[in-house]
Amino acid sequence: MRPTPDAIHTHTASIEIAASPETLYGMVSDVTRMGEWSPEAVGADWHDGATGAEGDWFVGHNRRPERDWSRECQVAKAVPGEDFTFVVGGVEANCTWWSYEFEPTEAGTTVTERWWIVNKTPALAAAPAEMVAQRVEMTLGMMQETLASLKAAAEA
Repeated sequence: MRPTPDAIHTHTASIEIAASPETLYGMVSDVTRMGEWSPEAVGADWHDGATGAEGDWFVGHNRRPERDWSRECQVAKAVPGEDFTFVVGGVEANCTWWSYEFEPTEAGTTVTERWWIVNKTPALAAAPAEMVAQRVEMTLGMMQETLASLKAAAEA
């Protein structure tokens, strides 16, 4: 899924991984495993038996040295082997989006992670502008680290 024109911040990172789009989609769409490759996300819990279909909800858990936090998220797009996208706060709130696209290549798959903000979450809206800028800058590095760790796990 691509950022919308009204996004106030965006980042994109890609990596080629020697694994099939279906394998990688399975890894990423199991949000309970995100802590295996993310430097910040430590995992998630699905709501009410959800499995990752469009419209399903989960609570994502995050950790930084200075604090822990959890956020309600909704799956916005779930096309196995092609696109897994979720949004913090739900589609209707239209806050922070995370998207993973899978494009087959001769050597495996190019995975593209996209991140964008349309509306700030209440916590981000309450933060000073310099903290928001630091968060936006830090996010691209975290995305690159996540993709590198996903590659290592998938190719192991």
